[in-house]
Amino acid sequence: MSKLDQIDKKILNRLQEDSRTTTKELSSEVGISTTPVYERVKRLEKDGYIKKYVALVDKDKVERELTVFCQVSLKSHLKKNIQQFQEHMLGLPEVMECYHMAGNFDYLIKVMVRNMKEYQKFVVEKLTTTDVIDHVQSLFVMGEVKQETKFPLK
Repeated sequence: MSKLDQIDKKILNRLQEDSRTTTKELSSEVGISTTPVYERVKRLEKDGYIKKYVALVDKDKVERELTVFCQVSLKSHLKKNIQQFQEHMLGLPEVMECYHMAGNFDYLIKVMVRNMKEYQKFVVEKLTTTDVIDHVQSLFVMGEVKQETKFPLK
């Protein structure tokens, strides 16, 4: 994997702001011609700096108004339990993010659903159907202060 220079960082910063930025626009912004910009973007993709391109959807417009962070503790930390829990999370579309944690609980998951009734159904019919979970603590988001997807690269 190659080291990033300032032009690579400018390209990555711009694509994080708007992944639909054209090669021509990038070329103008970073001060090199379109062919080298195109080659750099392809290299950044190949080297894994750019994982994928996505559209950020307004959660309210698609009726995902309730965001819940769940602190999950497992019954034991056996490798098979960890694998079973992680595989279970991968199959739940309501789970937007899942992090293996150190501290007072084992996992932090971010769940997005329409409302409280749908969250209750999710917990009863989906989340807790695996027998490796010991405890779930739900934290309900009252309002978003900051949500960022861009890593500032300098």
